[in-house]
Amino acid sequence: MSQPTGSSNLPATASTTASEAPKSALATSDGKITVADGVVTKIAGLAAREVSGVHAMGGGASRAFGAIKQRIPGSSSSPNPALGVNVEVGETQAAIDLDITIEYGVSIADLGRSIQRNVKSSVERMTGLQVTEVNVAVDDVYIGEPADDETEKPPRVQ
Repeated sequence: MSQPTGSSNLPATASTTASEAPKSALATSDGKITVADGVVTKIAGLAAREVSGVHAMGGGASRAFGAIKQRIPGSSSSPNPALGVNVEVGETQAAIDLDITIEYGVSIADLGRSIQRNVKSSVERMTGLQVTEVNVAVDDVYIGEPADDETEKPPRVQ
């Protein structure tokens, strides 16, 4: 005699529950909400800039290009919020990579954790996406511009 194949007395296994799609704020009974990569990029860039100790975003070449672009008449005077930000966006998750320049004297580890927390909370709150990781790469340290009076000092000896 054969046993019934559809027995409901069997406990659920991890493989049956893992196949269910995760619940998302972006999938509703009314339809699907999608968030473009550029939206996540801008939110992440602005959230990273909000953290005290971040001097600039982007690597050296991208910052130089951005500085040249800002000097062109008619271009935006505000910095590009997407500068130094790369994202991968799926249907329910996002991963974010940031390139930053920090102010001299700031703890890199503390600043990095603050940036990760602020970016993650901002992106998750505004988009409904789950942020899986926020990677912060410190590319440079800003030490300030020399004061004009320091460059104009007469020589100490003649």
